[in-house]
Amino acid sequence: MKLGGILLFAVLCLLGTAFVWQAAPVEATGPYGVNGPARPTRLGASGRLASTPVGGDSDEDLLSSSSDDLLGGDDLLGGDDLLGGSNEPSGDDLLGGNDLLGESDALNGLGQKSDDVDPLAGLGAKTKIKPADAKSADKQDNATDPHVGLWTEDIYPSAESCRACHPKHYDEWSVSSHAYASVSPMFHRFEQTMTELTQGTVGSFCMRCHSPVATQLEIPRTVSMLDQPAVAREGVTCIACHRINEHYGRSNGDRRIEPGDIHAPVGRGGNGQALYAALAEAKKHKLKTDASQTGPGQKIHNGSFFFEPLTKTDICVSCHQVAVHPGIWLEVVHGQYRAGPAAKRGATCQDCHMGAVPGKDLGYEHCHVAELSGKPYGEPKKHSNHTFWGPGYSIAHPGIFPHHPKAKKYSPRQWLTFDDRAGWGTKAFEDHVPPGMVFPEPWTEADDRIDARKIIDENLAKVHAKRGVSAMTLESAAHVSDPVFYTTPQLGRPLKIGYRVDNASDGHNLPTGSLGAQPQLWLNAALIDPTGRRVWETGYLDSNADLADMHSVDVAEGRVPRDKNLFNLQTKFLINNVRGTDREAALPLNFSLDQLVFLRPGAVPVSVLNHPPLIRMEAHSIAPLDHRIAKYTIPASAFCMPGTYRLSVRMRSRTEPMYLMKLVGATPDMMRRMNENMIDICRSSITFEVR
Repeated sequence: MKLGGILLFAVLCLLGTAFVWQAAPVEATGPYGVNGPARPTRLGASGRLASTPVGGDSDEDLLSSSSDDLLGGDDLLGGDDLLGGSNEPSGDDLLGGNDLLGESDALNGLGQKSDDVDPLAGLGAKTKIKPADAKSADKQDNATDPHVGLWTEDIYPSAESCRACHPKHYDEWSVSSHAYASVSPMFHRFEQTMTELTQGTVGSFCMRCHSPVATQLEIPRTVSMLDQPAVAREGVTCIACHRINEHYGRSNGDRRIEPGDIHAPVGRGGNGQALYAALAEAKKHKLKTDASQTGPGQKIHNGSFFFEPLTKTDICVSCHQVAVHPGIWLEVVHGQYRAGPAAKRGATCQDCHMGAVPGKDLGYEHCHVAELSGKPYGEPKKHSNHTFWGPGYSIAHPGIFPHHPKAKKYSPRQWLTFDDRAGWGTKAFEDHVPPGMVFPEPWTEADDRIDARKIIDENLAKVHAKRGVSAMTLESAAHVSDPVFYTTPQLGRPLKIGYRVDNASDGHNLPTGSLGAQPQLWLNAALIDPTGRRVWETGYLDSNADLADMHSVDVAEGRVPRDKNLFNLQTKFLINNVRGTDREAALPLNFSLDQLVFLRPGAVPVSVLNHPPLIRMEAHSIAPLDHRIAKYTIPASAFCMPGTYRLSVRMRSRTEPMYLMKLVGATPDMMRRMNENMIDICRSSITFEVR
């Protein structure tokens, strides 16, 4: 009887709770929300968030189309899910804005409903930015409203604005991995998948490093990267490093860009003498040092300040040593560097990754730092290369990346409709356009396609050159020896051989970088018999371009034999099973033990377990100045005839594995570009006799 009463009381409590929950739906209020159900917003033509929510039947709904939305269309905060349902607040604020009571705040104007006003109305500086004193490099105006000129050049200048004085820096940066960070299709697919699988608990963790300006502007996830301001699409742009004035250390990418227009002071690593010499003769050089100056002239920042982290590895650590809850290190390169020989001898990240030779600490190029009126100014001095030498390469549409000043004539969405692979704009294509062929806007005219092709060709040339220096960077560290024969080659007998793989760099492990992307670096070796037939191979790819390991579908279904000899330096994630051994996983999410894999701090400190709970890393990389031996046994069946055999080897590099790309919903074009641009290094062949 007592038990029945308790159960009845519990049922009544649940019914009462359900009634209260339904009677008081949460409403969305806040800087980007409206008083009512949360709905996606769109970016207006003026570059600001439109105040009118996008209707379900509107042709302008950027999220309802099936186009190549880099955010993947129905993302977590815009669909019927735990954070984006019809009665949930928009944005990342589960409480519906900064006001816990849900009342109209200062951002909504004078008590008006936010449906009728621009949600950003009222933002802006009350006073103009004051020019800094040219005699005092450290003087800054701290009274500036950080929201001045939101979405405009007045607060976060783009790299293209810096290009006027620093064209060499811009050209180098425009093809770099820093410039690629925010437009990488693979990044957006990966980040969207992580957001969905973790029910949004990953938050802005990824975006803080890949798009710091978009993060600081608090651009909602419902706004596609394709529709954001140009400076947000620039990823790690100029101001991401040269407009910060605090030492953040291991902040997981969370650092503040100081707001200011193009004239505001910038951080530097040098002495700044050339800048102040130019400012002293501003009229002579036709320099505009203040926003109030009109007419012809070249805009320039009116001061600078020495920022010591720019001269040290400290500037790199906030994004290149990051850990996501519950303590999974996705970037470990700075920790590897700190523990390695390069740090002990005083070398910095910049010495190898911004020096004159890709991947080598062999000094810096010397050239003019700036150009005034198109002419070099000042004396040549140390130049830090802003390509930021590394092994990465682009799989984005060549109209979107590399960044090209003339490409802004068309929007990113328009570029995605330009079929560069079909040869649009080339003479061979345009001379044979079939009658009646229909082109999408704005490519209906041949002249427009030809103009666009010029930009495409220039960008493809830059991508090809970048891929070349990526190979140079890899080869500066990776060395593969000639094969060592542990047994004598004989007819009808197995042969045991080995290759020594060295990490000749003293900086960090080989490979390193973003372990979340799980870059692959493996050996591909093949034996050719006297008739020219390939009789043995390791490091081969299956029909899906995956390595023949446990992640291969072809191996699992028995269509391709497992590569027992595979030498792969890829770092992978291991997750705990309910029972039995650990297993490899494509993402650091343990669905075996936790069906709702919220990214939250672990209940047990990582320092106690020595690895995150339920998840750990399976590292295979080679430490600085260390080596590994790749040992192989070639079966006796490969030696069926006497004669001259050829043994060839190469090391192959790919920034993401195919199984990961499929998991996150990569398009066929993305996967094709990933494999087309695969980098091969350390190629060699030898011949030997079998009797």
